Amino acid sequence: MPAPQPTATAGRREWIALAVLGVPAVLVMMNMSMLYLALPGLSADLDPTGPQLLWIIDVYGFMVAGFLVTLGTLGDRLGHRRVLVAGAVAFTIASVLAAFAPGAAWLVAARAVQGIAAACLAPSSLSLIRTMFRDERQRTLAITIWMLSFMGGGALGPLIGGVLLEYFWWGSMFLTAVPTMVVLLVCAPFLLPETPRSGAARPDAASVALSLVTPLVAVYAIKELAVQGLSLPGLGTLAVGVLAGVFFARRQRQLSVPFLDLGLFHVPAFAVAAGGMTLVGFLLFGTSLLTSQYLQLVLGFSPLQAGLWQLPSAVFSTVTALVVSGLAVRFRPAVLMSAGAALAILGPVLLTQVNRGPLVLVGGSVVLFAGLTPFMSLGSGLILNSAPPERAGAASAISETGAELGGALGIAVLGSVATAVYGRHLTEHLPADVPTDIVTTARETLPAALEVASRLPHELGVTLTEAARDAFAHSLHIHAIILIPLLAVLAILTITFCREPAQRDGTPSAHTE
Repeated sequence: MPAPQPTATAGRREWIALAVLGVPAVLVMMNMSMLYLALPGLSADLDPTGPQLLWIIDVYGFMVAGFLVTLGTLGDRLGHRRVLVAGAVAFTIASVLAAFAPGAAWLVAARAVQGIAAACLAPSSLSLIRTMFRDERQRTLAITIWMLSFMGGGALGPLIGGVLLEYFWWGSMFLTAVPTMVVLLVCAPFLLPETPRSGAARPDAASVALSLVTPLVAVYAIKELAVQGLSLPGLGTLAVGVLAGVFFARRQRQLSVPFLDLGLFHVPAFAVAAGGMTLVGFLLFGTSLLTSQYLQLVLGFSPLQAGLWQLPSAVFSTVTALVVSGLAVRFRPAVLMSAGAALAILGPVLLTQVNRGPLVLVGGSVVLFAGLTPFMSLGSGLILNSAPPERAGAASAISETGAELGGALGIAVLGSVATAVYGRHLTEHLPADVPTDIVTTARETLPAALEVASRLPHELGVTLTEAARDAFAHSLHIHAIILIPLLAVLAILTITFCREPAQRDGTPSAHTE
């Protein structure tokens, strides 16, 4: 029997190609973090309603989550380099359309196209990395570097966004995609290999439709219920979203090759890890939305100042990820993830004291983000290890989809709850002589309240401004209280159910704790 051939190691070309693949990873996170800073200026120019403002933010994440598995499967059929390049072209065009959007509805549509295009980037990049790096150690390092690109984008986003918004209009942040995507488009044909086409199943149209309808309809209903209160139309719409989810689950059980392998959730460790990744995205993105607005609209910081105040959270998260990767040699991932979630509880505790100053707000954000970083850096690996080897591809898709969907849900659900709390608190604490039409406009969003206040007589305008800012601070306080039990449950479930399986050869895990 001939001796096994050694695995080919990657050379300079592959590592340069990895740097090129890091470009869209950085850009995706920058696109999210910069948008938060642009909300005040964007709101002043486009005058979106409360629900429109939330859709501008979260439709991107919903499109990514909804199309991630579909476009990953399409990459298996057509070749991942082709899908990556097509996504880069679409993202560039959509970014230009978003930058020059004449109205809120236009911007929502452009953001939706951006999300679909972004769904081409992550699964294709990961597949190309696996093709280029055959050596297991090199591949592990390459994937780690690629994941750190996302954190780097989160760190750079507030800083670059703050500089752009200090000197240019809000649309300039979308145009940052143009030169970066041009780099990817020029280099891809020369540096990136085309992956061989596989016999992957055709994307199931019914599953694709249901996977989009379920979250979009359900979240639309939640937004309306949060703003309008309990109503028959809102509850009926929510029921439609729930039914769509039920039909989606039934459809997956009927397919011989399911669009999303829900059977994996029968494994407790997998279910908790995947659900935890979704919850982490839910908490982090929802909190980032509120803290960014608080810095600018309540404390009155410029976009650049707000970006600098948000930078510590991203920096500490990146450093924590590097430390955790070293500790993972000695400790089980579940131990580190659970300990991090428990530590993160101190974050919202601090956020309940935001009235004490910006240092408390930044400290709370740093602790929350750093505490949940072990989940972000180790969660995908735990999900893959919890699934049978023959279902690793489906497990990877669920991991990526959960994180994106969680982020979109966090913005939508927590943002809607915060909007509802803000509106009710403002209505209850305004003087009775404030005209009804002014109250109706001001209770939609804080930017709307500040805009209306600027047109009122001085004394009444100051009263409305102070009341609106106090109402927003109250909504952030309630948001923080909601986070505390969610983090406690996450820490308990993770340490209880996320038991790492034995190595594939049957030997015990090498972790000492």
